[in-house]
Amino acid sequence: MEQQNLPSSVHATDFKESENLEGKCTKIEGYDLNQGVNYSQLLKSLATTGFQASNLGDAIDVVNQMLDWRLADEDITEDCSEEEKDPAYRESLRSKGLNRIGNLLVPNDNYCKFEDWIIPIFDQMLKEQIEENVLWTPSKLIARLGKEINDDSSYLYWACKNNIPVFCPGLADGSLGDMLYFHSFRSSGLIVDVVQDIRAMNGEAVHASPRKTGIVILGGGLPKHHICNANMMRNGADYAVFINTAQEFDGSDSGASPDEAISWGIS
Repeated sequence: MEQQNLPSSVHATDFKESENLEGKCTKIEGYDLNQGVNYSQLLKSLATTGFQASNLGDAIDVVNQMLDWRLADEDITEDCSEEEKDPAYRESLRSKGLNRIGNLLVPNDNYCKFEDWIIPIFDQMLKEQIEENVLWTPSKLIARLGKEINDDSSYLYWACKNNIPVFCPGLADGSLGDMLYFHSFRSSGLIVDVVQDIRAMNGEAVHASPRKTGIVILGGGLPKHHICNANMMRNGADYAVFINTAQEFDGSDSGASPDEAISWGIS
C-alpha cells in the first residue's frame, strides 16, 4: 500500500501555536484534598473544576451575591422614591420586620394579625371535634376559613358560599402550618385527616361525568402531581393544559410535558 504524506496544511491547522491565555482566563484546577476537607474552600473550588462543576460554582457565587446584597450598599439615584432615600429604610429587610416572598414584601404585622384571627377559629374547631365528633379535613378546614373570612374579595369566600371544595395537599406548608403548630402547644388535639381528602379528590376524578375529565394546571410541583395522580385512578385525563415556567431538562414533575404524562394516563 502506498504511503501518503500528511499535507503540511493539515498539520499546520491542527498544531497551530496557541494564544497565551495567562492572566486572561481563570485556570481550571480542582480542589487540593491534601488541604483536608474545608467545605467553604471545596465549594469555592467548583468554579475552577470545569464542565458542570464550573456552572455550579457560578451559581453558588451568584447566590452569595444575592445574600450579601443590601440596598444600603447602592448609590441613591434620581429615580429612587423618597422612602428609598431614607437611610433607615435602606437597611436589610429582617431588621425592618419585613419578609420577602418572591417579589412580595410581607410585614411581620400581617402574620401577627393572621395568628390573632385564626387561633380562635382553631379553638372552635377543636371544640366541635370533641363535642360534636366533627372530622376535619384540609378541604373542610379551608371551607371554614372561607366562611369566617366574610370578605367577597376572597376566592375562599365564594368557594364556601357555593359549596365548591378547595383541596390543598400541602396544607401544613407555609404560615397556615405555622399556626397549626403554634395552636398544638396551646390546645393540643386538633386533628386534620388528609386521608378523607384523598378519597374525596380521587373520587371527583373516578366518578366524573360524563365519562371524560379535563385538567388545567397553573404552576407545577405538588398540586400538579396530585391532580394527575387523581386522574390516573380513572385511567387518566382526556384533556390537559399545563401552564408554568418550568423546564423539561431537569426531569422535574413541574417541567414534564403532556407527552411525558402519557405514563400517567394523560391521553
